Amino acid sequence: MSFSRRSLLATPIALAITPAMARSAMAQSATGGAPPRRETLILENPEGVIRNAGWFNIWSINAGSQYNGLQQLAMDTLWYIDPESGVDGPFDNSLASEPPIYNADFSEMTAKLRRGLFWSDGTEFTSADVVHTVETQVKNPGMRWSAQLILNVAEVTAPDAYTVVFKLKKPNARFHANFMVRFNAIWIMPKHVFEKVADPVRFDFNPPVTLSAYKLHSFDPEGRRFTWERREDWQRTSLGRFGEPGPRYVSYVDGGPADKRVIAQLNHDLDVVHDVAPEGMFTLARQSEQVRGWFPKFPYAHPDPTLPSLIFNTQNPMFTDRRVRWALALLIDMKAVSMAGYRGAATISAIALPPTGTHPRDYHEPLQEWLAAFELDTGKQKIKPYDSTIGAQIAALVRPSNPNVPTEPAEIARSLGHGWWKPNPQAATELLEAAGYRKRGNAWMTPEGKPFSIKVVVEGETRPVMTRTGTMIAQNWRQFGIDSRIDVAQGTSMADRRNAGDFETIMAWSVETYGGHPDLAYFLDSWHSQYVAPPGKAQPWRNWQRWASPEMDAIIERMRATPFDDPSVVEIGRDYARLMVREMPIIPLMAYNVFTTMDTTYWTGFPTAENPYTNPVPNWGNSRYMFSRLKPRQA
Repeated sequence: MSFSRRSLLATPIALAITPAMARSAMAQSATGGAPPRRETLILENPEGVIRNAGWFNIWSINAGSQYNGLQQLAMDTLWYIDPESGVDGPFDNSLASEPPIYNADFSEMTAKLRRGLFWSDGTEFTSADVVHTVETQVKNPGMRWSAQLILNVAEVTAPDAYTVVFKLKKPNARFHANFMVRFNAIWIMPKHVFEKVADPVRFDFNPPVTLSAYKLHSFDPEGRRFTWERREDWQRTSLGRFGEPGPRYVSYVDGGPADKRVIAQLNHDLDVVHDVAPEGMFTLARQSEQVRGWFPKFPYAHPDPTLPSLIFNTQNPMFTDRRVRWALALLIDMKAVSMAGYRGAATISAIALPPTGTHPRDYHEPLQEWLAAFELDTGKQKIKPYDSTIGAQIAALVRPSNPNVPTEPAEIARSLGHGWWKPNPQAATELLEAAGYRKRGNAWMTPEGKPFSIKVVVEGETRPVMTRTGTMIAQNWRQFGIDSRIDVAQGTSMADRRNAGDFETIMAWSVETYGGHPDLAYFLDSWHSQYVAPPGKAQPWRNWQRWASPEMDAIIERMRATPFDDPSVVEIGRDYARLMVREMPIIPLMAYNVFTTMDTTYWTGFPTAENPYTNPVPNWGNSRYMFSRLKPRQA
């Protein structure tokens, strides 16, 4: 890839599903019957039961599903970027025939489109579809991607059937990222369908006209199962470049509770489980020779390109001083945190980047020497806090109870991570005292003479791994004499509190990367101080720590002026990582490890750590590449 500036399931909603539609869907299932098992790939939809099952308008926010196969099998857009190595490299020209073309000052972007692609109803895909996708969402501000398009696009035109020109409101070297799937992106809508609709916001798009290699076969009106069928003209889609997709049918189902998912997979009724608790993964590994995870051995899970962290609200006076933030980091026992949260199956990271995809090569491994030499001044001594052996120590802790734990240093680093900060209560004491904190008896007091008390917001059973991790961190702090405890926020209140800054510390992530590419703009641009909300106001994505730093602003501004594929993006990323170590506005912990499990009884060719051609986690849009590599196992 090369860019250049020149060539650079409940009650259906009446409005969405009429009785006739429901009867039609049920009749479709009844007439066709269940697809043959050996021709069908069955995957878990982590959304569970879909309340508005007949809603397929992905551009309008409703109670329908995105992960029922809609974004994985039916949709398409200009480009994809894979969190792993990709089928033919991480970057893929999908509907576009080449990478984006920017003018000299990045105020205009041109997209050249592939010829010979068709919608599932036989209509050719052209630039008119792209223009209509943009203009419809600009005219209807409540649609899913309206805000990004209104903010960026001054005008969009189609000089011919295979060229689209975007004139931008301000220079933006990353505008193409809006049409580049990392997890999802702005999907292209069929103009010939939506131009006939009076209200695109209320249109259910049922059945959907698809642009990718599958079309809707049937769905359960109660929202528990959605089945898609490979298009007869799959060659006329962008996925057709990689060969015929293996499964003729693909079903996304409500997997039910964790124990039910494990049993279903052991019974070969569920080919791909989206995620299970570590204990469920260990059970599957012990009881089935057909089931495997991303890694063939412990820790099994796929490290997603997200970074669970202990996030400080840096607008809270307790956490404005980096000495306090560093003191709290030095009180965390990462071995105990890994064992509590992931039963040791965590992929740890001391730097503020997830250890997945190409990041170990670009960031974690090259920065090991710098981390080992990094010194922290406590006011009384200079210490070197980094311990490169923490990953190996975790492996040693787990190995007696799990013989599949890797033993080779390189494999341990790859699967469990490199090092982390070694606990140092003495250094933490010195840092806190330098910041004006004092200990009375067994309790720490703030500079104002009040008890030093910290709440850690967690999601409870909604996200048990994160909750167990936060609980252990609070326990580490409490053992040191800080009054620390968890604060459980369930469901939407978690996002509401995070966005509003209604927390002292929170277990969440503000770092999400492409994974398969070193550019960090996907999350980092949003960290510029221009976006930091005042206390009490909602914070836009993704700077949940509300941290403002002139040094970080300078890094972001360098990034904004650097093309996406310029080799210098790696050094910009390393400067970011070094600054984050020095300032510690969040305490990075680990990748978000997803225990996606794959049963090879009926299908082979799943992506794995040995063959990392795409992300196996089944709700990601990138998982579509998996279907081009799957082959049926002979009976």
